[in-house]
Amino acid sequence: MAKKPLPPLLYADTASSADQLYFSRVSVHDPFIAFGVGQKRFTVQNALEFGRVLKARSFDKVLPLEAWVARARKRHPDRKVGPAEIIAELAKAHRLPGFRVADDFPAALFLKLRDLGLHIELADGPLFPEREVKTPREAAALREGNRLSSIGFTVAEDILRQSRIRKRELIFEGKVLTSERVQFAIASALMANGGHSEDTIVAGGNQACDPHERGHGPLRPNEMIIVDIFPRVTKTGYFGDMTRTYLKGRASAAQRKLYATVHEAQRAAIKAVRTGVDGREVHQQVLNVFESAGFQTKHGKQGSVGFFHGTGHGLGLAVHEVPRVSTVPYTLVKGSVVTIEPGLYYPGLGGCRIEDVVQVTDRGAKLLSSHHYDWEIK
Repeated sequence: MAKKPLPPLLYADTASSADQLYFSRVSVHDPFIAFGVGQKRFTVQNALEFGRVLKARSFDKVLPLEAWVARARKRHPDRKVGPAEIIAELAKAHRLPGFRVADDFPAALFLKLRDLGLHIELADGPLFPEREVKTPREAAALREGNRLSSIGFTVAEDILRQSRIRKRELIFEGKVLTSERVQFAIASALMANGGHSEDTIVAGGNQACDPHERGHGPLRPNEMIIVDIFPRVTKTGYFGDMTRTYLKGRASAAQRKLYATVHEAQRAAIKAVRTGVDGREVHQQVLNVFESAGFQTKHGKQGSVGFFHGTGHGLGLAVHEVPRVSTVPYTLVKGSVVTIEPGLYYPGLGGCRIEDVVQVTDRGAKLLSSHHYDWEIK
């Protein structure tokens, strides 16, 4: 008979822990205790949060922190009572020998719980592996995140369209247009529409050749500009994640070939997505297109050029989660959600990345994102 797994234990806030938000389904800003008892979910909340969490009805039982602090102090009169002592008291009261925790569980708390005699084991993989498969409700939440991304692109496009070219500068509303100005406009639009986005990328020229460079300073005419928007929906906590590449002015033949090749690679990768496919095969489709077009990847002392990141990653309550679509073996399962975002990066020529979000189905990839691919803005 298989060993019955220990119940899950979490001590985190919902903003920084996707697992805590998934388990709790209610937003709480400070770290708090949540745990399982059989099929039921329990939490301990202080007086400040107790009533709000109780009204959310996302837990089977909400316990008052103050009462459990008092119980722990009675058992440990000579100790400073903290989360470890409270959790130990909860375990004793509910006849739990221990708990299963994620690999990002606080290390100090992990050790204290073991010192108090609890059996604490690390989950073999994700604490909640079921997070990988998205329900229709979760898919709808991801669509909403990507709707916000599309709103952000429209804002960026409008600014570029209204900007005028003055030699090596773009002028918008009488001032030199910068990455920061576009980032601020995108952030404002997202907040007005029920979302927020940290670290939005608006990177032009050689800055765009570092895929995670946010972008700073003036944006230039006739240079490729990568705009990567990964907003979080305030109401649900689910993310969107889309990327488009733009150019204000006139693209060169080399820039047009770069863009067309990346777009072709993305379409080939999306076409390869379906239930049971190894993510390596999807990634290989991108490599095949780039190789056929003559775009090489090289690694040097100053960094890499070409295509030097994975094709995609999972998306949900975290902006990066399982699965991965890369050189690492990973069989795509029905209902999982991944980004498809090939890119090419060559200083002097520019960087280009195009990203959409798809859900894996038996019949292929189901798009959860939508925005046009018109990229040259006159």
